[in-house]
Amino acid sequence: MRGVDHRAASPVEEEVIGLFDDLRAPLFRYALAFRLSSHDCEDVIQEVFLALFQHLERGRSRRNLRGWIFRVAHNFALKKANSNRRNQQKQDASPFDEPADYAPNAEEQLVWNERRLRLLSVFDALPDGDRYCLRLRAEGLSYREIAEVLDISIGSVSEYLTRSLARLARADRR
Repeated sequence: MRGVDHRAASPVEEEVIGLFDDLRAPLFRYALAFRLSSHDCEDVIQEVFLALFQHLERGRSRRNLRGWIFRVAHNFALKKANSNRRNQQKQDASPFDEPADYAPNAEEQLVWNERRLRLLSVFDALPDGDRYCLRLRAEGLSYREIAEVLDISIGSVSEYLTRSLARLARADRR
């Protein structure tokens, strides 16, 4: 067939594809913490993996690629969010906008929705650094990896997470 590339993928291409398969969903969820639209999140992910491919093709460091990928995603998402703010575009994306998986009855659904809205309100009111730390921790990154991604100390990561979780716990007890 004309126009079809029949060559085998290079080792770098294979590595990038494997990392994309493993990290696409966590990166998407992390980008949502920046209040980006789904479309913007997908754009950020594409930019991240293009940058990763270029990084590896140039023979640059492979040390802690997962942390590197999240750091680059953080930077691209922040840049996109700032660009959106400058253009005064409002994004309604939220990490908690997924429908509930289970609603056994109307009363339990009402209680769940009230709790969800209360926690979402607290989450949205958190400082950016706190929200980013929570999202990265939820994606399974270690304190050290979060510190590298956000370019802060491990102590700051601990402080942000402790403070944020305490606020969420207080709101949940109400």
